[in-house]
Amino acid sequence: MLVWVCYNQGAPVAVEIEDEASVRDLKREVGGRLGVGSDGLRVLFAGRELLNGATLRSCDLPEQSTVHVVLPRTDPGARDRGLNQDYVSLTRVDLSPPEDPESRDGPRELRSEDGQGDEQKGRSSFFVFCKRCGGVREGKLRVCCKTCRRSTLALTQGPTCWDDVQVPGRICGVCLSDGCDGGDAEFFFKCASHPTSQDDRSVGLDLVTLNSREVPCIACTDVTDVVVVFPCTERHVICLDCFRGYAQTRLNERRFVYSQELGYTLPCPAACEDSLIKELHHFRILGQEQYERFLLFGAEQCVLGLGGLLCPGVGCGAGLVAQSRRVQCDVRVGCGLVFCRDCRQDYHQGACSTVEGDGPAAQATPTGQSFPVDTEASLRSRWDRDSLQFIKESTKPCPQCGAPVQKNGGCSHMTCPLCRTEWCWVCAAPWNRDCMGNHWFH
Repeated sequence: MLVWVCYNQGAPVAVEIEDEASVRDLKREVGGRLGVGSDGLRVLFAGRELLNGATLRSCDLPEQSTVHVVLPRTDPGARDRGLNQDYVSLTRVDLSPPEDPESRDGPRELRSEDGQGDEQKGRSSFFVFCKRCGGVREGKLRVCCKTCRRSTLALTQGPTCWDDVQVPGRICGVCLSDGCDGGDAEFFFKCASHPTSQDDRSVGLDLVTLNSREVPCIACTDVTDVVVVFPCTERHVICLDCFRGYAQTRLNERRFVYSQELGYTLPCPAACEDSLIKELHHFRILGQEQYERFLLFGAEQCVLGLGGLLCPGVGCGAGLVAQSRRVQCDVRVGCGLVFCRDCRQDYHQGACSTVEGDGPAAQATPTGQSFPVDTEASLRSRWDRDSLQFIKESTKPCPQCGAPVQKNGGCSHMTCPLCRTEWCWVCAAPWNRDCMGNHWFH
């Protein structure tokens, strides 16, 4: 396999190595080329330091990946204290939609080490829109130091929800670049369908996920592999084809909803409250031509929402702010037409012959939502809303970090998968001799 190696922040160098080679083998290869000892080298990839005994394949290192090789610092232990190298790889981290629609990082069912839980999956559970591929693709998550912008940051813990990735300051680490004392992580996405360069980034789609629960589409009732889960209370599911048709129809009818906070967007097809799509890049699923129409209509609606109007000139539609009844379209952005603000006809003196309120252009976007969704289909197309109650009943919060932990048989000696705190399932106290004697097999 071909691996690109950046040594001490230098330019990437191509290294050919066997697929089953170990990280130690890679260090020897790099050390031999550069004339340095391999024992002191550290290999960083996707926010973690790769251990010597691991194979490149087990490190989830795809073809033509870029790794960073750095020399140890003078006092590495002082800066690396608390560094956690055991979290799951950033390609396979589970960023599936939260169970709780009121919180984007809702309860995540985590099992104690005693329960032998294994949450790692063979496929990515998050998706991106790749401009190069022109569609929705499985994604890979990468991280760099927010200070120096290099991918030499080793995370103290991996992300477990979309907020960890999207909200600055949620996840920290240790930057191993010389001269950089930064520690805040900056996450970004890449397409997993082809090799990518450092600057080849894609947009993460937080509502698109694998249909692991085989929920039928709210419109066509088919069960597809990849779906969009709306952020409504019912967590309605729609397949990508129906989402494309739903958005296309509403775009043609100019029936998108304008939100001052979010812009031009859509709610759930079942007209659920508080279901507006927040990440507008989801509408790239429509294709480039229709996405550009979406941006144009959104800009027009923004002008209307601010009290402006659109030029009625044929083929124009420039956004204008009218201070008087006589309006002239700005020739720098439009056609120069002079018209009446009230009737949108040629400018005239006296009353308008037909007054249409704010004009037909201002009525472009009704907020009513009517989409043919069967009531029974609506009930069957929910993203397992009942699982939230199951998690509440079958888990207990870690007394240190609050993460919900499930006891899957075994003793009452629990170890939190996130913060590694050892505690008692019965009394929730730190594990001690009294718990060992009284609660171990309770």
